[in-house]
Amino acid sequence: MNDIKDKNYQEELAKARSELEMLYDIGNAMRTTLNLEEILYIILTAATSHTGLSFNRSMLFLVNKKENRLEGTMGIGPDSAEDASKIWTYIEKNKIGLEELIGIETQFEQLKKSKLNQTIKSIKIPIMEDSGVIALTALEGMPFIINTPEAKQKVKNEISSLLNLDEFVTVPLKAKDKVIGVLLADNRFNQKPITSGAIRILTMFANQAGLAIENSRLYEQTVVLSNSDSLTGLWHHGYFQYLLGEEIKRCSLVKSYFTLFLIDIDNFKIFNDTYGHQAGDAIIREISRIFKDVSRKIDIVARYGGEEFAIILPMTKKEEAMILAERIRKAVETSPSLKNITVSIGVASFPEDGQKKEDILSKADKALYEAKGSGRNKICA
Repeated sequence: MNDIKDKNYQEELAKARSELEMLYDIGNAMRTTLNLEEILYIILTAATSHTGLSFNRSMLFLVNKKENRLEGTMGIGPDSAEDASKIWTYIEKNKIGLEELIGIETQFEQLKKSKLNQTIKSIKIPIMEDSGVIALTALEGMPFIINTPEAKQKVKNEISSLLNLDEFVTVPLKAKDKVIGVLLADNRFNQKPITSGAIRILTMFANQAGLAIENSRLYEQTVVLSNSDSLTGLWHHGYFQYLLGEEIKRCSLVKSYFTLFLIDIDNFKIFNDTYGHQAGDAIIREISRIFKDVSRKIDIVARYGGEEFAIILPMTKKEEAMILAERIRKAVETSPSLKNITVSIGVASFPEDGQKKEDILSKADKALYEAKGSGRNKICA
């Protein structure tokens, strides 16, 4: 009898040690970066990795305090049973661990094509009692497991249908006793039951994840403040140069492309000399607001210097970029608060106009000079 107890004790001890080692490895992985998107990716990869928590799919919803809602931020997992089989066979065959999975450079590009990820990003859930189990997880600050017919019937709603949810678990992500998000995980493809032990370890992991997300957000707030132009709130020239270099590196690595706009306010010196610098600053602020409003979320808008601005348009070819440039030009020209103010835009694209930062900037600058020299209020590429 004592031998059986001792054996059970040893097994429990080995299991606890294994879980602690796994959480230690995941914690180390999360400490390798302060970039929020990378942190989220590590969290979800850890939840689905066979050397991590081994769920089939994991999805993250972060709290938007201003709107009082949860917003789908990222989802990782196969889009079909066939995909699941291929992925797991490949990982098992090549003995790929958590560190290797996180380190694969092309993963972010593949994530953008994921149907699950695209669906997650479209979801917004009001944080109210009648909004379903994901919202309740945030409100109550406690995990929920949906694994009985009665529970499944209760949570049947538009979101569970959209995500093909059957048996799943939700856990709150906490930082300093505040719920900052919700992690949802399931075993949709292998139908493996979700045990109380799995929920316990997932909850411990979620506490780690919540702190990592909060640290990343604080870091990103610091980056924004230290690299923003004080007048417009746009990225300043130095940080724009850094971001342009990073975009060139990324596109070179994954064989992608982008387009750059250099934009100048027409006859701005005359306006400044006539109406004064305060009026000039008001024009610059208003034009900055228009650029942010008209640009897409993925675009990088910066104040290049004085009355010049720059916009990086990731994954955008020149033909599409010219349409966006015209939208920007027209928005300034027709703005009621910018009477008789226009802009000229120079356009250059990577890699067709050059593969170095200096070449792209030079081509865009020449195009801008041509736009200004041929009558202003124009776009030249």
